[in-house]
Amino acid sequence: MNKIIKTLFVLTVILSSPFAHANAVSIIPQPAEMEVLDGHFLVPSLLTYRFTGECSREASYLREILQKEFNISSQYLAKSKIANVQLVINPEKESLMGEEGYWLSVSNTGINITAATSTGIFYGIQSLLQLIEKQENAYQIPFVLIKDKPRFPWRAFLLDEARSFKGTVAVKQLLDEMAALKMNIFQWHLTDDQGWRLQINRYPLLTEVGAAVKDTSLKGTIDHTFYTHEEVTKIVRYAAERHITIIPELEMPGHASAAIASYPWLGTEKISIGVPATFGIFDNIYNVADPAVISFIHHVLDEVMSLFPSGIIHIGGDEVKYDHWKNNDRIQVFMKKNNLATPAALQLWFTNGISQYLHKKGYRMMGWNEIMGGHVNADSNEAGIEQKLSPGTIIHFWLGNPNLINEAVMKGYDVVNSFHEYTYLDYDYKSISLEKAYSFDPVPASLAPQYHNKIIGSGCQMWGERIPTISRMNLQVFPRLAAYAEVGWTTVANKNFERFKKSLYPVIRHWEQDGIHIDMSTLL
Repeated sequence: MNKIIKTLFVLTVILSSPFAHANAVSIIPQPAEMEVLDGHFLVPSLLTYRFTGECSREASYLREILQKEFNISSQYLAKSKIANVQLVINPEKESLMGEEGYWLSVSNTGINITAATSTGIFYGIQSLLQLIEKQENAYQIPFVLIKDKPRFPWRAFLLDEARSFKGTVAVKQLLDEMAALKMNIFQWHLTDDQGWRLQINRYPLLTEVGAAVKDTSLKGTIDHTFYTHEEVTKIVRYAAERHITIIPELEMPGHASAAIASYPWLGTEKISIGVPATFGIFDNIYNVADPAVISFIHHVLDEVMSLFPSGIIHIGGDEVKYDHWKNNDRIQVFMKKNNLATPAALQLWFTNGISQYLHKKGYRMMGWNEIMGGHVNADSNEAGIEQKLSPGTIIHFWLGNPNLINEAVMKGYDVVNSFHEYTYLDYDYKSISLEKAYSFDPVPASLAPQYHNKIIGSGCQMWGERIPTISRMNLQVFPRLAAYAEVGWTTVANKNFERFKKSLYPVIRHWEQDGIHIDMSTLL
């Protein structure tokens, strides 16, 4: 009952707030510079537009959204310079606004979006769409001058479908909402102990067996749900049209139960197992001392790279349990032969081999921060690691003392900061409130300024172990996704939680129109 009363209170605040009405000027994420001027541009019954440079796709996107979301018709003017909307690409502006920045002006003469690239044009369009106001039976746009660019180049959302499959429709909706918030990386967690969700033609049992999960601790049934090559290609294209790069994540050498259940020879024990029906961390691990296993991983990566032109492959590498390696005579012989003092050193040897293989193919490797070895957990905290992690690796920090970030960047690595205490969307709102999510700063306070550019961004993670349905997922993701969007885009000086909450009201109405329902009490 108390929760219902709180929700009704929040709804009352929204309806009574000036930000709930058409005369508010708010954009999420908050732009770098925004000046609101007196007056409004009245949208005509037929809006005209033209563009210069390679942004025809973005112009078509604008036309489609105007029609779909606002029922505003628009027409392209090929020759005339007099159009209501001008989209202008000027590569010479890149030194001022970067690859993703834009200038947006709205005046009585119309709307102008200028950027160095089509990505900047796209983000200018997203800001424009948030400015459109309903006024009686017409639309208007406030006069504004905006100069904007992101704080970080990496603004990510992770979806774990290995544990809980959501499907194409849900993924596309998430991509749409990410694009509206100017987020640009979709990390797709497709393999884990509890499921292998990506078709690999060379190894069909990965999905015939590895995607057939009989039951889970949530008493749900997931049976042969995975993505085909055709589905992946369409989703990758859909994301690219929204200037989102999809980074596939395939776990190795641990979190490999589904793969080993499909092909037992991949495991150190080489015995038949089932795909785990419960959640947790399992001992099953690839036998990386076997050349056939390494060939398998290479073949899989080749097929994955043919599907994802991302330039980056995430290999996981977290929570590896070494018991099977420690207790296997052949593994121990291999380690002695290669002067590998500990299982942690063996993992680093394997990880560097994968990095070198990807590098030859023109890809970078990314992994959770355990791949560095060091003081993360009981298994990875071992002496005897004499190798150095391959240069060019992107470290994805999630666990341990944040000082590990300082250590990584001083060694020359780029870091994406996804510290679990602030960014895990499967955590409830008592653990990570909207305000706590908003307060996250990917740059540690202790990091010297000369290393700040090595923090390339942040990510928020929607792990699927206990989030079986799309509606439950949405409750966990929204409205915190908007907070993480500002974490990635908006400068610290421009962040203000109270302003952000007020700016959320029109965004929430948009979500509701898209069928995304949130718990309004999370705004309290």
